Amino acid sequence: MIEALQVLIVEDDPVVRLGCVQAFALEGIAAIEAGSAEAALQQITPGFPGVVVTDIRLPGQDGMALLNTLRAQAPDLPVIMITGHGDVSLAVQAMKQGAYDFLEKPFAPEQLVEVTRRALAQRQLSLEVASLRAQLASHDHVANQIIGHSPAMARLRRLIAEVANTGANVLIHGETGTGKELVARCLHESSQRHTRHFVAVNCGGLPEQLIDSELFGHEAGAFTGAAKRRIGKIEHAQGGTLFLDEIESMPMPMQIKLLRVLQERVLERLGSNALLPVDIRVVAATKSDLKRMGEAGHFRSDLYYRLNVVTLELPPLRERREDIPQLFQHFLLQAAQRFERDPPVLQQADMARLMAYNWPGNVRELRNVAERCALGLGLAIGTSDEPMEHTSLNQAVEQFEKALIRDALHRCGGNLSKAAEALSVAKTTLFDKVKKYRLS
Repeated sequence: MIEALQVLIVEDDPVVRLGCVQAFALEGIAAIEAGSAEAALQQITPGFPGVVVTDIRLPGQDGMALLNTLRAQAPDLPVIMITGHGDVSLAVQAMKQGAYDFLEKPFAPEQLVEVTRRALAQRQLSLEVASLRAQLASHDHVANQIIGHSPAMARLRRLIAEVANTGANVLIHGETGTGKELVARCLHESSQRHTRHFVAVNCGGLPEQLIDSELFGHEAGAFTGAAKRRIGKIEHAQGGTLFLDEIESMPMPMQIKLLRVLQERVLERLGSNALLPVDIRVVAATKSDLKRMGEAGHFRSDLYYRLNVVTLELPPLRERREDIPQLFQHFLLQAAQRFERDPPVLQQADMARLMAYNWPGNVRELRNVAERCALGLGLAIGTSDEPMEHTSLNQAVEQFEKALIRDALHRCGGNLSKAAEALSVAKTTLFDKVKKYRLS
């Protein structure tokens, strides 16, 4: 989402600066101000949503130097130069160096507003193009990782693309093996934080006596055995993403400390009194109902609401069986390449067994079965004492048929005639089945 556009006025004369602000205010244009180039640069963040209007003559770094700095940092950022009567030659030079336009003092407020409006329109267009490119890149990355044609997975990919760059905390809810860490990594890789660390912490796998030091770090001598300073996971994730898996198992004292970090954006290493600023995005994952745990006093409700800005629900594999053929084939090809083997060819009866199984281990279990199959160990599904049929025969057949039709339509680009030919059925028969299964 693109923020509301604004104008940054860089002018050392407070009277001129005030006049510009008032001229923009009368036209409903938001304006912020700076008295020097140095102060202006502190306000211009990457992707600054607006334009810059600057005087050429400034104390310290002048307007020409500011223009060159901005051109290097943000080539698409329009910069309008204000010149005195004797500075027209400088203004011409500024235009050659990439300035959007220039105004010669004294100028009418209407002239300032008109030039600025054109620059704002250009800036709006460039920001929209950049945003679209980011969304497309994000979508491509997510589509390669979050596999499946089911409506639930299509919605998940859409939500990831929408929230990846917002920086909002995300709570991922799903059963064991549904791919919660994969989704967290997709959020990180699709965001502007992808150049910094993705730090994963399994809260259930840390001993309670070590979790404080592991998350927050410690100073030398903070406790027996602490021979030197240690940087904790939170600090290591600075500028990036902190993934907290099995957040429901975090001890209550650590929940209180984590809440403070999220609220105040600072942390203290164990054994230190210094407050360290923290810039992280927190993605937490759980298989439990944290709201109910909070109501029962087993999880802090205030931490739940702090984490639960955006919730991503991962459906179990048994609720999206139509994705099983595509997922299994993907894992099978991956494993065959890794093990340097030819991928085995599955019969329809094999795929029917995959579709009929209930997959208590979800996608993780499916991947394991695919790897064993790639190694030539057969289609070993479940255990000997675990029943294979958790659905009726009719349901299993329908789920398998729906998956085959969806996959054929996807491969044929939605062309019904080509899909019917690929499936060796009449076009009218396929059309009836598409309507029956409500496939698009």
